[in-house]
Amino acid sequence: MFRSEKRSLIRFLIIYLGSTFLLFSIASWLYYISSKHHLLDQQREPIKYEAEHIKSQLRTLHRSNAEKIIYPSHTHIQSAIYDLDKAYIFGTFQTKQTLDINKYDNRLYHIMKVEPYYLGAAYLLLAKDIDFEPIEKLQRNIFLFMLGAGLFFAMLGYFLGKLFVAPMRDSMEKMNRFIQDTTHELNTPISTILTNIEMIETFGKEEANATELKRIEIASKTLSRIYDDLTYLNLNHQYHREINTINMSRLVEERVVYFSAMAEAKLLKTVMYILPDVTLKMDKNDAFRLIDNLLSNAIKYNKKEGTLGVRLTKEFFEVSDTGVGIQKENMHRILQRFQRANNSEGGFGIGLDIVNQVVNSYDFVLHINSKEGKGTEVNIQWKK
Repeated sequence: MFRSEKRSLIRFLIIYLGSTFLLFSIASWLYYISSKHHLLDQQREPIKYEAEHIKSQLRTLHRSNAEKIIYPSHTHIQSAIYDLDKAYIFGTFQTKQTLDINKYDNRLYHIMKVEPYYLGAAYLLLAKDIDFEPIEKLQRNIFLFMLGAGLFFAMLGYFLGKLFVAPMRDSMEKMNRFIQDTTHELNTPISTILTNIEMIETFGKEEANATELKRIEIASKTLSRIYDDLTYLNLNHQYHREINTINMSRLVEERVVYFSAMAEAKLLKTVMYILPDVTLKMDKNDAFRLIDNLLSNAIKYNKKEGTLGVRLTKEFFEVSDTGVGIQKENMHRILQRFQRANNSEGGFGIGLDIVNQVVNSYDFVLHINSKEGKGTEVNIQWKK
């Protein structure tokens, strides 16, 4: 993984997991508060019931006029009665408890007003120790839920992060491959030119000069084609097309002659069927790119002593070769930029992308038929 990918992935995970943890923390806290109140309300129910029971006992004692008052007692619920002035009368608290409860400790309190005043008691205070076991269980469950959710969303975030940086990785891999291919593609013709110039200067023989000059011609034309293709890709969105009627027959013949040195270097047999005076309305530079890229690919991926076929009619233009062909599983992506159907030869993987752009610009129809090991046939129709 590239350093920039790691940085992007880490930043994504920090933002994603941080925001997820914050939202889950808020939701868990609200759930904890609500559930805790519910548990405490459940623990208050016995206190309320006991308050009603004590009130009933006070009423009974009041009506019985008992000489000795036996105050109701409970093993785990403490209580006390107060007069109308909120003064302490009697209770089961270990210390006198004021009626104004401003500070709550680990107990639950319940205050009930007694009406009418039985035995002078106007208020009833009850208290019970909080049972923390269900609250602690609630805390453990929330913690385990947060831990499980954290692990789940961490794995999900990592998976989403990988998807997030995948386009960046593909772009960087394509860029690195493009730079490597550019270095290789430019190095070969430049080295050829320099080597053959040195041979001419060293030997200076006329019979040798013809061979070296032919190699220099091929290398120079390769450089020119590479430059044109890269310029077109870079400036395609700003390219201004001048649509004119051009003679495709003459243009195809000229380009075949232009690439003849490259075809001869591979001992290819060129078979042409070109109808005379086939005209087409399009930009001349686009026509050059269309023809040159198809001829260049057909020569590059052809086998030695193979056949280069060129056909031109009023309905279509077709270039075929008897080369390595294209694998069936690669047919769906050969028109994508920087995608090469075969790595046996050099190249950028932009030739068919340029052809496809030109075809789409003029609403032509592109057909590609290929069999691995048999060859490839590219057909462009402008009349359906």
